Amino acid sequence: MHNLALALHALGHQVTGSDDQIYEPAASRLNAAGLLPHSEGWNPDIISPDADVVILGMHAKSDNPELKRAQELGLRIMSFPEYCFEMYKHKQRVVIAGSHGKTSTTAMLMHVLRKLRFDFDYLIGAQLNGFETMVRFSDAGLSVLEGDEYLSSCLDLRPKILHYHPQIAVITGLAWDHFNVFPTWESYVGAFRSFISSLPVGATLIYFEGDHHLSSLVEERQSDLQLVPYNTLDSIDREHETILQLEGNEYPLQIFGRHNLQNLAAVLQVCHCLGISKENFGKAIEDFKGAAKRLELIHRELDKRLYLDFAHSPSKVKATILAVSEKFRGRSLLVILELHTYSSLNSEFIDQYHSTTTSADHVILFIDELAVQIKRMALLKNDQIISAFGRSDIEICYTKDQLLKKIEEVIQNYDIILFLGSGSFGGLDIRKSAQSWLAT
Repeated sequence: MHNLALALHALGHQVTGSDDQIYEPAASRLNAAGLLPHSEGWNPDIISPDADVVILGMHAKSDNPELKRAQELGLRIMSFPEYCFEMYKHKQRVVIAGSHGKTSTTAMLMHVLRKLRFDFDYLIGAQLNGFETMVRFSDAGLSVLEGDEYLSSCLDLRPKILHYHPQIAVITGLAWDHFNVFPTWESYVGAFRSFISSLPVGATLIYFEGDHHLSSLVEERQSDLQLVPYNTLDSIDREHETILQLEGNEYPLQIFGRHNLQNLAAVLQVCHCLGISKENFGKAIEDFKGAAKRLELIHRELDKRLYLDFAHSPSKVKATILAVSEKFRGRSLLVILELHTYSSLNSEFIDQYHSTTTSADHVILFIDELAVQIKRMALLKNDQIISAFGRSDIEICYTKDQLLKKIEEVIQNYDIILFLGSGSFGGLDIRKSAQSWLAT
C-alpha cells in the first residue's frame, strides 16, 4: 500500500493515508516523500468529502472508523487490485499467479524486460534491485503483475487475481494456503478455477505441467485458450554455480534450486510470447540475483552462509529447504522457521507441514507469542507441533530472547543457516547479527 501511495504521488496526485502501525522501510520512504501520517491509528475526521477515491487495503476491517466515514460520505471506495486494474486496463497485461514462486517469477521477468530496455508498468510484492518502487504507473503499453489469490478487501471478497483479466497468464502450481479464508482444499482450488474462467477468450495460459492438480484444472477450460505447458529447465549444478542450458548454449546463473529453474521456464515462455529470443533471455537472466528475502544471501564467512527466504507455506518451506540441501550436499544445514500466518498458526492446518523439513539437519521453530495474541488465536502446543512436523528433535521458541539464545547456542555447529518465514522473528535484526553469528 505504501508503494501505491508513492507511485500515485510521483504522478502528481494528492495522497493521504492511515494505518494502525507503520513499519520500516515504509515509514522512512513515506516520510521522505512527505506522506507519512502525523500519527498512527484511525481518525474519521481526516476523510475529506472531496476525495476522488478511497483505496482499501485487505487488512482493514469492515468496522474501521475511516471506512465507515467514507461510506457515509458516499465516496468511491476501491480495493487495491480493483484500482490497479483501472490503471492497467488499456495495457497488455501479464499476470503471474500460483501458490508459490509468483514473486520470484515476476521478479525474473521484470529483470529480463529491464535489461532488454522494455518500457513497462508493474506490480510486485517485493523490493527489487533497479526498481525504485513495487508499483509503477506510466504511459507504457505493457504491464507485469504478481497475481495474489488472497481476498481483495473486507468489502470485496473476491481473490485479487480475478480483477486483472490478463492476455498472458502464468500459474506456477497449486498448494493449499490461506486457510483462514479457504478452509478446504476445494475452496482454495476454486480461486484458481475462477481465475482461469476469468481469462479473456484467446488468452495465453502458461502453466506448470508437473502439477497434476493444475493440469486437471486447465483441462476444464482449454478450447478457447492458448495453452502453453512448461517444466523444469535443464542445468548443470555445482556448489559454486548453476549453469542454465538452452539450445546448446550455457548461461551461468546467480540463483539456484529446482523451483527457480521451474520459475525460469515460465518466464522463458512469457518472453517467447513477447518476442524475446532464448539467447537474449539467457544473457539477460545471468546477473539476476533474486528478489529481497527470496533465498537472499545475507552473509558469508569462509565456508559458512546465511540465507533469508520468505517461504512460510508448507510447499514453499519444503521447496526452499530441498533447494539448499541439494545445492550444498554434505554440508550441515540449520533451519530457523517462523510460523506467522493465520494458516501456519492454525491447529487444523499445521499437519500440512509434515515432512517439509526432512532435508534439514536441525530445525528451530519460532512462534511469536505477541503475533498470536494480535491475531487472536490460540497458541499451538509443543507436542502438537512435533507431531505435525514429524520430527522429535525440533526446538520451539516463543519469544525473541528464547530464539536469540538458542541461535547463539547452536549456530556455530552448522555450515548453512536458512531463515524462513514471512514474519520479523520477533524483531530480530538478522542482517546486523549475521556477521557476529558466523564469525569464527
